[in-house]
Amino acid sequence: MDGSQDEEHIKLLSVFHYIVGGISCIFSCLPLIHIAIGLFLVFSGDHLAQNGGEAPPAFIGWIFVTLGLGFFLLGQALSISIIISGRYLSKRTKYMFSFIVACIACMLFPFGTILGIFTIIVLSKDSIKAMYGREP
Repeated sequence: MDGSQDEEHIKLLSVFHYIVGGISCIFSCLPLIHIAIGLFLVFSGDHLAQNGGEAPPAFIGWIFVTLGLGFFLLGQALSISIIISGRYLSKRTKYMFSFIVACIACMLFPFGTILGIFTIIVLSKDSIKAMYGREP
C-alpha cells in the first residue's frame, strides 16, 4: 500500500469522525427529555397535591434530573471528543488520543462501532504509525 492510499484513508476517517460526532451530539440530547420530566415532577408536586392528586416524592424528580444531566454531559463530551479526534487525524497529530477515542467510540452502536473499528485498523498499520512519527 502506498502513501497516497494511506493519506486517503486518514482523510476519509477524519470526515467520518465529524459526521459521527455530529450524529452522536444530536442523539445525546435525548436525556434532556428526562431532565424536563424530572423538573416537572419536582415543581408540580405542590400543584398536584392541592388539586387532590397524589404527588410523587420530590426525590424521584431529582433522580430523573441527575441521571438525565449525567448522560447528557457524558454524551456531549464523547461527541466533542470524536470531533476533536477527527481534527487531530486530519493534522496527523495526537495518535494516542485518536486511538483511545476510537476504542471508546466502539460503544456507540452502530456508527461509532464501525468508525471505531476502522480507525483502530488504520491506525495500527506501520505506514500510518510512520506518518505520525511513531516507531512501527
